[in-house]
Amino acid sequence: MSSKQEAVKTVKAETKLPPVPEAVLKRRKVNLAKAEALKKKIAENKKAAVIKRRVVFKKAEQYVREYKKAEGEELRFKRQARKNNNFYVPPQAKVAVVIRIRGINQIAPKPRKILQLLRLRQINNAVFIRLTSATVNMLRIVEPYIAYGYPNLKTVKELVYKRGFAKVDGKRLPIVDNQIVENNLGKQGLVCVEDLVHELFTAGPGFKAAANFLWPFKLNPPRGGFNQVTRSYCDGGDFGNREDEINKLVHRMI
Repeated sequence: MSSKQEAVKTVKAETKLPPVPEAVLKRRKVNLAKAEALKKKIAENKKAAVIKRRVVFKKAEQYVREYKKAEGEELRFKRQARKNNNFYVPPQAKVAVVIRIRGINQIAPKPRKILQLLRLRQINNAVFIRLTSATVNMLRIVEPYIAYGYPNLKTVKELVYKRGFAKVDGKRLPIVDNQIVENNLGKQGLVCVEDLVHELFTAGPGFKAAANFLWPFKLNPPRGGFNQVTRSYCDGGDFGNREDEINKLVHRMI
C-alpha cells in the first residue's frame, strides 16, 4: 500500500507545473498595461475625431453662408445699378491664378528669375498669388510666358480637391485627409481643406502660408489646345491677363 502511495506522489510531483519566472510575470504585467493604455488612447482619439468632425462641418456651413451672402450682395448691387441706369463695378480682385504656358527658349535672365520666384518652373504649372503692387509688376514682366486671371470659388475648389498636393519637408504628398492640413497649417488656424480653400479664395491673413503649403499645380494641356502662345489674349492669342475668363481655361486643363 505504501508503495502505491509513493508512486502516486511521484506522478503528481512529475505532473506539477514549474513556477512561472518573475521576469515573465513582469513582462505580462507591462504588456497588459500597454494594451490598456492603447485601448484608452484609441477611445480618446475616436472621441476627439467626432468633436473635430463637428467643428469642420460647422465651419463648412459657415463658409457656404458667407459665399451665398457675398453672391447675393453682388447680385443686389447689379440690379440696383441697372435700375438706376448705371453700371456696377466689382471690387478689385485680391487673388490671381497664374499658369505658365511657354518654355525656357529665348527667355531673358530677369523673367527666368521671376518665374522661379513664382514657383513656375514647368509648362502648365499653376499657382495662386496675392495681387499687390509688387506682384502685379512681376506679372507684367513675365506676361509673355504666362496666362493669369481672377479665379472664382469653383476654380479654387477644383484645383485644391482635384490637383492639390502638399509640400511637407520638401516632399510632394497627396492631401488625403484634414490631418495633413492641421499638422502644417494649424498655427494659422487652418484645420481642414475647407479652411484652406477659404483662405485662398478670400486672401486671408494666412494666404502666404496656405499658398506655399500647396505644391504648384501640375495641369494638363488644355482640351482643344492653345490658340497662339506667342500672341496676347487681347489679340486673339493666349498669354496675358484674362480676368474672369481664366476659369474656362483652368477647367479645360484640369
